Formats: sequence, C-alpha cells, structure tokens
Amino acid sequence: MIKRICSVLAIVLLLSCGVKQKGADGKSAEKIEITAADIKESMEYLASDEMQGRATGSEGIEKAAVFIENYFNTNGIKPYFETYRDTFKLGEIIGYNVVGMIEGNDSELKNEFIILGGHYDHIGKGKEVEGDSIANGANDDASGTIAAMELGRYFSKSKTNKRSVLITLYSAEEMGLKGSAHLAKRLKEAGLDAYTMINFEMIGVPRAADKPLAYMSGFNRSNFAPLLNQYAGEQIVGFFPKAKEFQLFFRSDNFPFFKEFNMPAHAISTFDFTNFEYYHHVDDEPDKMDYNHMASFINKMIPALEGMMNAATKEVVLSDE
Repeated sequence: MIKRICSVLAIVLLLSCGVKQKGADGKSAEKIEITAADIKESMEYLASDEMQGRATGSEGIEKAAVFIENYFNTNGIKPYFETYRDTFKLGEIIGYNVVGMIEGNDSELKNEFIILGGHYDHIGKGKEVEGDSIANGANDDASGTIAAMELGRYFSKSKTNKRSVLITLYSAEEMGLKGSAHLAKRLKEAGLDAYTMINFEMIGVPRAADKPLAYMSGFNRSNFAPLLNQYAGEQIVGFFPKAKEFQLFFRSDNFPFFKEFNMPAHAISTFDFTNFEYYHHVDDEPDKMDYNHMASFINKMIPALEGMMNAATKEVVLSDE
C-alpha cells in the first residue's frame, strides 16, 4: 500500500511539473494559455458602448487607458517610463500612449528591444444606423490592441524572451499616427536600442481558407516575413499585393518607428478589404469578431516572436524594396 501511495504521489508531482516551462534564463516559468474566452472578455469591454468609440481626448478612451494600465499591472508588465502613460498634446486635446515593458532574461541581449504595438483609439462616432452612432472599433483596432496585450502577458509570465519587449498602445492613430509618432521620437531621443517593431492592425477576422493567415505591410522592405515564418515553422505571413497599392506601410503605426529608427517595422493584419465590411462603421462590434481565429493567430505568433527575441544576432535586416 505504501509503495502504491508513493507511486501516486510521484505521478502527481510529475504532472504538477508539467505546468511549468523553462524561461530564456533556464529557470522554471509559468505556462501561459491564450484563449478565445480571455480575448472575448477584453474585447467586450474595450469595444463596448461604454467606451463611446474611444476618440482621442474623450472620456471613453480614458476608461480604455485605465483598463490597459490595470491589465499591465495585474500581469506583471512594468511601466517603461515613470508611469504607463506617454502623454502628448494636439492643440487642446491631451492624448496618452500606454507603454509597458518586459525585461529580457539575457544579461546582454536585454539591452535590445522588440516593440509590439497597436492603436487603442478609434473614431468615436460614425454614420448612424438604426439609432446607433457609436463606432466601437472592435476590429479597428481593439483586436490588435488585445493581441499586443495578450503577448505581453505571455512573455511576462513565461519569461522566454532574452531581448526586452515593449508593449506600446497608441492613441491618435485615427488623427494621423500622432501618438505613435510622438512615442517613436521620444524613444529615439532616449537612445533606445530598438531591433524591430511589429504593429498589429485589425486581426479580428480570418482571411479566406486559400490565403495565408495574415499579411505584412512593406513585405519586401526587410527579410522579416521569411524569418518570422521560419521561426514559426509555418507560413503565418504572406504577400498581399494590395498592401503596396494602398500604401499600407505608410498608413499605420509601424511607419513612425521605421522613420525614426530606420529599422524593420511592419504592420501585420488579417483584414484584407474583402473579409469585413464594417471598417469605420458603427457595426464594427464585438459580436462580429472571430475569437477562435484571434486566439489561433496570437498563439502562432509566439514561437515566431521567440525566434526573434532569442536569436544570438539581429537577423532581421532592412532590404531594398
């Protein structure tokens, strides 16, 4: 009987060890699961009517900023600046980027940063439809905001990143990339050693089954896409001809970082102008999002990002388009 009890205890201990994984520093780290349910919970708040469309300077976007700050704090994502807020003014409007950091686990590589971002603002009001005038901005870009938040939570808990990570969430994107421009300039002036930047832009709906999961703006401006796919072990990011035709590289929050740092900086999206009809529309709401798709996308990004975070050298480099 004693032998049997010991065997059972050994199995229990073995299973309990299974919920841990090794961090980039070789120490035990918490195993993190990114689920559709968690994503949906965040979405139903960030894109709720209570946020009033998250226009920069509004009461609604202030609530969104507080929600993000609380999420960062709860999940061990530290402020990069004195507080989580990077404040700027546009005339009489005060805007806030929300910036968190996960320190890398390598004594040297932690001084290099990979920047993940998305814009948490939206347009506020839209053309009224059946009495509804709130442009909730679920896909644009609560989806990208949540992707960056979830990845921040993952790396904060798993500790699998040798390089440090900045989670940067911008306001005033809808006013002309003003928030990201302010932050990129501030980080450049502070001497940040930035390696690369990924902006998540509208990842709430899936592409057609015969298309790559996502596409990247400025596909040929660096070797980012093939390396990301190599790290992931599958094709996550493909080429989308209309991205260049529509000048998408210059129209999202990756561009100010490219401009300031002259480094690989791209936007990744699963919205391709054929799979979602509610761009800047009051029906861009949480019930239109595909949460299983979002969870799958974010989880597939993890090994791709870990490859970049943990490579011995800066393998992602600019190229002539």
